[in-house]
Amino acid sequence: MSQSIGSYGTTTTIVLVLFILLVIVLRAC
Repeated sequence: MSQSIGSYGTTTTIVLVLFILLVIVLRAC
C-alpha cells in the first residue's frame, strides 16, 4: 500500500463524515 494513498483515503473519509454530520445538524435545526 502506498502511504500517500492511505493518507489521502483517510483524510477523504474524515471529510465526508464531518460533512454528513454537518448536514444532519443543519437539517435538525
